[in-house]
Amino acid sequence: MTPPTPRQLAREETTARIKALALEQLASSSATELSLRAVAREIGVVSSAVYRYFASRDELLTALIVDAYDDLADHLERAGRPDRRGARRRWLEVCGALRAWALAQPHRFALVYGSAIPGYAAPATTIEPAGRVVRAFCVPAAAAGEAAPGTRGDPLTRALTGQLAVTAEALELDVDAGRTLLLVGAFAQVVGLLTLELNGHFVGGFEPADALFEALVADRADALGL
Repeated sequence: MTPPTPRQLAREETTARIKALALEQLASSSATELSLRAVAREIGVVSSAVYRYFASRDELLTALIVDAYDDLADHLERAGRPDRRGARRRWLEVCGALRAWALAQPHRFALVYGSAIPGYAAPATTIEPAGRVVRAFCVPAAAAGEAAPGTRGDPLTRALTGQLAVTAEALELDVDAGRTLLLVGAFAQVVGLLTLELNGHFVGGFEPADALFEALVADRADALGL
């Protein structure tokens, strides 16, 4: 493999610096306030120089979103790696890894699972990294446990069955529609629980929310038959 040139290395370093400064902005404000001009001021260059690395705010946002998904997926894949632990313990530790990542980097969690960013439409390049996260969450619990109940035969559920089949195929999960529904539901519930926690909705009640999180995740593990 040909080693990178000094020019390529310099570009990679500047790109990483721009991303790091953008993340600092997100930590203190919101994605809607992300500004390439502000990043340029921090670096000490004219704004046009930053646009040579990211053509727009949206392009920078997409890069940050993809990085966040990939980083989170790496954490979950490590937590759920196959070993001598049982499926239940592996899945519980995946859930714990998701919460630890979210609490350590709430601005990145909000970037990928928070409110929609006005004026920004995520491109197709974010789909695969987003799927990596969901797959890493589901894999330890996918084949374990008792068979999930089948879906009903009414028209609405038949439509859902098709969507579940597409989802399972996209995530490369060899499970039936019923189990896919349980897995997707568990993911939605865990992300929703973290969203409530990070937005302060448990203050004055479940504070800290450690015990609540553990109890509700254990309940989902029971529902999954783990």
